[in-house]
Amino acid sequence: MNKEILKIEEAISFTKQTFESELAQQLKLTKISSPIAVLQGTGINDDLNDTERTVGFPIKALDDKKAVIVNSLAKWKRIRLHELEVDEGKGILTDMRALRPDEDYSPIHSIYVDQWDWEKRISTKYRTIAFLKSEVNKIYEALKRTEAKVAVEYNDIEPVLPDKIKPIHAEELLQKYPDLSAKERESIITKEHGAVFLMGIGGDLSDGKPHDGRAPDYDDWSSKNEDGYFGLNGDILLWHPILKESFEVSSMGIRVDKPALLEQLNKTEQTDRKNLEFHQMLLSERIPQSIGGGIGQSRICMFMLRKKHIGEVQVGIWSDSIKEKSRKEGIFLL
Repeated sequence: MNKEILKIEEAISFTKQTFESELAQQLKLTKISSPIAVLQGTGINDDLNDTERTVGFPIKALDDKKAVIVNSLAKWKRIRLHELEVDEGKGILTDMRALRPDEDYSPIHSIYVDQWDWEKRISTKYRTIAFLKSEVNKIYEALKRTEAKVAVEYNDIEPVLPDKIKPIHAEELLQKYPDLSAKERESIITKEHGAVFLMGIGGDLSDGKPHDGRAPDYDDWSSKNEDGYFGLNGDILLWHPILKESFEVSSMGIRVDKPALLEQLNKTEQTDRKNLEFHQMLLSERIPQSIGGGIGQSRICMFMLRKKHIGEVQVGIWSDSIKEKSRKEGIFLL
């Protein structure tokens, strides 16, 4: 068993190294260091869908000021783009490690999060849905190249990704399947196309509800785009051949500018955030326009290595019942 574990770890390392290299090449990214925690009260930490609690702790050397484990680095990366004077059309890439204690356990969720966080500097003229789709196509090319290389390295893996990823707005999907839930709509469209970029996540659709939640201060989910819909963000969904379900590997988007931030803070009734450090920097236009996102490292490994459970590709904390159920199903949790 120990040798089998080592083989799994080798496959995980190969997959991560391959995809990271392909992603950096496609998007012109430079790998940098990043924090695991930031000071509370700066507005730099992300609120994801605006309901999760953060993991916090006091820092003795700073008179017990409280720090919080990052949820993602969307806002931190924009500041870093400015600090590093990154040129337009180029960006940064980093390993993000987080703890999300409010995650519900499932075969694809644990409380430990590992993802590639990337951010790319752009000019105002690229705040378009066409540009967003072009960047998604580059990420998808990195995914396809990684799958092809994994298949060569491990001959029990057969490539399944289609030639192209299907872009569709959440409103289009709602109109197509009005009687289905959001997750059911995701499942049916991803099964049909194999790979989908689902746009417009966060703003209310015609049924009065968002497809899924997004915090108001990183992705732009409110601006009207040239396709006639709202939002300049989305999720990359793949059809997992073993789980037989839609499998989200990335959340990304063009980031809020000053008008979008004000609009989204108003819509979510969180205008008090305007006084936070990050928001003041953005409102005074001291940080650059950007596009960015997070790509799950364990999710990519689950997909590429055809694993059923996230615990097969990362070390996590699991209940005894989950461990026992996995053992009976022949799933080995790292």
